[in-house]
Amino acid sequence: MRAVTQSAFGEPSVLRVTEVDRPEPGPGQVLVRVEAAAYNPVDAAVRAGAFPLLGDPPFTVGWDVAGVVEEAGPGVSAYAPGDEVLGLLGFPAAGNAYAEFVLASPNEIVRRPAGLTAPEAAGLPLAGLTAWQALVGIARIKEGDRVLVHRAAGGVGHLAVQIAKARGAYVLGTARADKHEFLRGLGADALIDYTAEDFVTAARPVDVVFDLVGGEYGQRSAATLKPGGLLVSALGGNPGITPQEAAALGVRLQIVSVRPSAPDLAELTALVEAGRLTVHVDLTVPLAEAAKAHEQGQAGRTTGKIVLVP
Repeated sequence: MRAVTQSAFGEPSVLRVTEVDRPEPGPGQVLVRVEAAAYNPVDAAVRAGAFPLLGDPPFTVGWDVAGVVEEAGPGVSAYAPGDEVLGLLGFPAAGNAYAEFVLASPNEIVRRPAGLTAPEAAGLPLAGLTAWQALVGIARIKEGDRVLVHRAAGGVGHLAVQIAKARGAYVLGTARADKHEFLRGLGADALIDYTAEDFVTAARPVDVVFDLVGGEYGQRSAATLKPGGLLVSALGGNPGITPQEAAALGVRLQIVSVRPSAPDLAELTALVEAGRLTVHVDLTVPLAEAAKAHEQGQAGRTTGKIVLVP
């Protein structure tokens, strides 16, 4: 089969399509024929060596897939050949998603809703689970909460906006002005052009901030919170503020570290089936052009998701 591998850390050009052996499912595994695999910023960080999850090359990056079960290994009864599935595979260990076939465990995948195309389905797992585990698992947002989402038009952000709305929150988002119409269509209540106004003044007071930027946004985000409010950062390596500094300001800081979860994915696909969650795919590229996906993703102007198609 074909897979995208790399023999060294570096720029997107290190990504190469190679021929490798097709994996065989062992006990408790299924073999999935990949119809689409999503790009995520962590893919680029691992590729470049900035986030050494997989050790030294060679390896195959990628964790998000949508596809069809090709074969079920011994002991698997929940899935059978022909089932359409999606999932976040192996994270933070290797998922090997940039390939024509991958191995998955039943606790990492769910059935694909009829309303999602394969590229849309591939764009849901890592980004959707990050948003769900932050806003529902950690923040436990509820009806009437004021929730600020940074980088609201991005892969995680546009899903977070919809999840927060589905939970009954009043949702504010930071994004460039040209993204505002898109975000209003997803249900955002108030939008802040961070290039033209100070989000601290425009947003406060809020109950929860979901920070997808980090760095200097950490301290500023804390300043938007009500006393006792919660800052959930997806930038564990650089949240821009410590728990102690947050406590001194009378607020709280928690870090979200996404993990595979079939139950959480089932919650997300239920929202899709109810018409309350959509996945926006900004760009679809062939698997052989994985470098292009990484270049586009690192440019930082993507609305929604970038997806690779074998």
